[in-house]
Amino acid sequence: MTYYQKIKVKELNIFYREAGPKDAPVILLLHGYPTSSHMFRNLIPMLSTKFHVIAPDLPGFGYSDAPDHKAFAYTFDHLAAVMQDFIDHLNLKRFALYVFDYGAPTGFRLALANPEKITGIISQNGNAYEEGLSKEWDPIRRYWEDSSEANRTALKGFVSQQATWFQYHEGVADPTLIAPETYTLDQYFLDRPGNIEIQLDLVKDYKNNVLRYPQFQAYFRQFQPPMLAVWGNRDPYFLPPGAEAYKRDNPNATVKFYDTGHFALETHALEIGKDIFEFLEGLPS
Repeated sequence: MTYYQKIKVKELNIFYREAGPKDAPVILLLHGYPTSSHMFRNLIPMLSTKFHVIAPDLPGFGYSDAPDHKAFAYTFDHLAAVMQDFIDHLNLKRFALYVFDYGAPTGFRLALANPEKITGIISQNGNAYEEGLSKEWDPIRRYWEDSSEANRTALKGFVSQQATWFQYHEGVADPTLIAPETYTLDQYFLDRPGNIEIQLDLVKDYKNNVLRYPQFQAYFRQFQPPMLAVWGNRDPYFLPPGAEAYKRDNPNATVKFYDTGHFALETHALEIGKDIFEFLEGLPS
């Protein structure tokens, strides 16, 4: 059974899904853009038979608070700070970390700050290497180099219905596997008043994730956490070389590819869930 809860963190209401035995090993699931913990709805029942699963919505996403971008700094450092308070409030002493998309730079900051807490890492299309960035990032790179209002305005299509649909469908062999409530729910939240500015602030700040890639890679080399990269091999944003690169820095990394796109759980939840379950069973307590 999954429980849907909220907790007050840094004056924000953070929504999260929780399932599984409270005394079981913990796995923290961090979603990406433009989704929420809803993306884990098929995975949570599989993992919660043996693990304590916790999946929050990041600030500005899903059912967590989304304060105006003028009142809240939408940076990945700030998202990670909120998530740090979240794990502290829940008194999480040891946990495995599942990261996807935006959840990767957020989660890797947590790993840097709490190496003693991390039992293992699962990265599902969660990038930490420049070779993983595709040409789809070129318009965003232009905004990083010149943060003019013209370049910001040019990215407003990034949060459009067409762009959200594309993220779910590009690279997918059988589009009938994509549940329409996924991109519909995501778009509902994206279309909230003021949300476009929130997302453009995060897009602008993503350049700082790339600048921190060497720090994330140094963490992998130093601590060598057990790691599983599960990757849609036709992701238009994060390319397979970004997954393979984990093995360069971490001999404990295993990489598995699935013939699908960015939202690999939408089409391959059973296969990915089985591989994750086996990985988690082999982790230290």
